[in-house]
Amino acid sequence: MQIQWFPGHMAKARRQITEKLKMIDVVFELVDARIPLSSRNPMIDDIVGNKPRLVLLNKSDMADPAVTKQWQDYFAEKDIRTVTVNSKTGQGLNRISEVARDLVKEKFDKMIEKGVKPRAVRALILGIPNVGKSTLINRLANKKIAKTGDRPGITQRQQWIKVGKELELLDTPGILWPKFEDQTTGYRLAVTGAIKDEILDFGDIAFFAIQYMKEAYPDRLIERYKLEDVSAPPLEVFEEIGKKRGCLLKGGEIDYEKAAEIILRDIRSEKLGPLSFERPSDF
Repeated sequence: MQIQWFPGHMAKARRQITEKLKMIDVVFELVDARIPLSSRNPMIDDIVGNKPRLVLLNKSDMADPAVTKQWQDYFAEKDIRTVTVNSKTGQGLNRISEVARDLVKEKFDKMIEKGVKPRAVRALILGIPNVGKSTLINRLANKKIAKTGDRPGITQRQQWIKVGKELELLDTPGILWPKFEDQTTGYRLAVTGAIKDEILDFGDIAFFAIQYMKEAYPDRLIERYKLEDVSAPPLEVFEEIGKKRGCLLKGGEIDYEKAAEIILRDIRSEKLGPLSFERPSDF
């Protein structure tokens, strides 16, 4: 299955972001802690260039903490600062302003030397759809400013948002890239809910998830679905889960669509615990 999704407003947003960059001090790149590389838009590197950048590992509560630590080390080796956050609860948000100030200290010190009055840090916040940007902004601003939702594509215009006296944020629509060079990236994004479910084949996505978890989290599958083991091929594990959950059609055949929906719903609602669907060693 080929997974692509690039609505027109995303192409427009890219042009608008490029135009606003000269006003920006630092870029906040929001990624999904469960898939930090797959949820990083490679186009953003070209768009933001050498601007100071802070990667915010959002939904960190849903990710495997041991794997998240591996990712922090990975980014640190590339001289990219990271902060783990949970935009829903506010965990880690108090660190954002502090690190942002540190990243722009040299620039602001030079401004002060020239007699420029200190001002708020202007930050551009970028991220793919459904990564939690609007929820994060509302938390930072301590009021409901940006629209939120559990589906991708909510934000479709840019807006400036004041965060106390220290930060000014430019919110932008989530931007996916026009074509995934590696379809595995598309599958990871689909499993975590970054792509509209309406355009997906749930069976394919759930099969991918089982295939990965069979290797990375076999105990989670066994415990959640009361399986004997997961040594069988992925399709057989899929079918066994379908039987255990009563996903049967007339004649005893497996209802793959229903089984797939259950599996994906369980993953996204953390019924299988905190999961990461990629590790630095995968790359």
